[in-house]
Amino acid sequence: MFEHQFDIDATASEAELRDLVTRCERLKAAAAAAQARATALWAAQRRAAEEEAGVPARKRGRGLASEIALARLDAPVCGNQHLGFANALVDEMPYTLAALEAGVLTEYRATLIVKQSACLTLEDRRTLDAELCADQQALNGLGNARIEGAAAAIAARLDAAAVVERKNRAAQSAGVWTRCAPNGMVYLTALMPLSQGIGVYATLKREADTTGGDGRPRGQVMTDTLYERVTARPADTPSPVALNLVLADTTLFGEDDSPGWVDGYGPVPAVVVRDLVSDAVADEDAKATLRRLYRHPSSGQLVQMESKARLFPKGLAAFIGLRDQTCRTPYCNAPIRHHDHATPHRRGGKTSGCNGLGACQQCNLAKEAPGWTVRTHDSNGRHTATYRTPTGATYHSTAPPLPGPTRRHSVATAGTPPPTEPPPAPPTTPPHHHYPDPPDDTA
Repeated sequence: MFEHQFDIDATASEAELRDLVTRCERLKAAAAAAQARATALWAAQRRAAEEEAGVPARKRGRGLASEIALARLDAPVCGNQHLGFANALVDEMPYTLAALEAGVLTEYRATLIVKQSACLTLEDRRTLDAELCADQQALNGLGNARIEGAAAAIAARLDAAAVVERKNRAAQSAGVWTRCAPNGMVYLTALMPLSQGIGVYATLKREADTTGGDGRPRGQVMTDTLYERVTARPADTPSPVALNLVLADTTLFGEDDSPGWVDGYGPVPAVVVRDLVSDAVADEDAKATLRRLYRHPSSGQLVQMESKARLFPKGLAAFIGLRDQTCRTPYCNAPIRHHDHATPHRRGGKTSGCNGLGACQQCNLAKEAPGWTVRTHDSNGRHTATYRTPTGATYHSTAPPLPGPTRRHSVATAGTPPPTEPPPAPPTTPPHHHYPDPPDDTA
């Protein structure tokens, strides 16, 4: 519908470049407003079409949020946020939308206002909208914290009970997550009620205060205490490799320095994974098991498995989990919760590695909505899934290669349950050649 081309004049002055940066920021805000209008209109058209088609009310709009997220190159789990933001701005908060279109508010600050008003009635939300954003000049110079604080203060004054109820419901969103940190470290994040979180931190801080003098930094004392309280294991003993630690056999025996991969974490330097395995194997109290898997010599992906059962057997499910690592929907990084048939079993889809996909719960439900199709295929050892949405857009997802040196195929996995039968002998095919027929029990 519209297209912008930006050419930067290399001879422009600093003042001209500053003006260009400012105009780009305002353009981004105006584009966000247009995107919200288009999203709300899309949702309205979908509702009307499904109502006319006789779709039950409880099923209308199913899968639309995932479509919206994919169109924005975002994780499907963010789709409901984008849709809710658009509907709120267009249908309920005209002053906030106008400030966004004018570039007075950024998209993020408009999101903060919508978020703080979410617990209010429609009437109160419109009151907040007018009180905070009707005068656009008053918004100039307000940063994220002041915008959010002003919206929260108005919401609390308009309906204190609703704000309290929202805080009570927030406890249901408690959880624990991990994400990668540099140098073989990990961030462990816990979201919990205020009193519990402060209590945990105070306990760890008190332990650090009373343990001074043993040579450990305060931060290490706190993390060691947390580990010991949660796992009931001393922090200075090797951890059981109960996680899925994947590495090439050549890396395990020191023949190369290809990184390993830890399920739920990501790439890990070779020296770190070797230390993890060697410490666990040397400690009689720690448990570590090895399972041989075989990856394609060109693509580096795990080779095929198949079952005659409708549900994915444990070994095949583990195979898919190790191959896909996270939900296979494009842009989704959520943990795998379901092992799903790309072509449904009821339509003749096989229970196989090729037709199997790792999926989070939301993406698995979204693809069951009318108009969604998913097709998978293996080409030269590369497993690809093609998603087609009800509006005809297509998105592609390719399984990541497993760790190991280029064009090698033997992979050792520490921490997966030991197989019920002895693992198959390594294939006699030279390591730089393709398999004629991949083994059936590779995971």
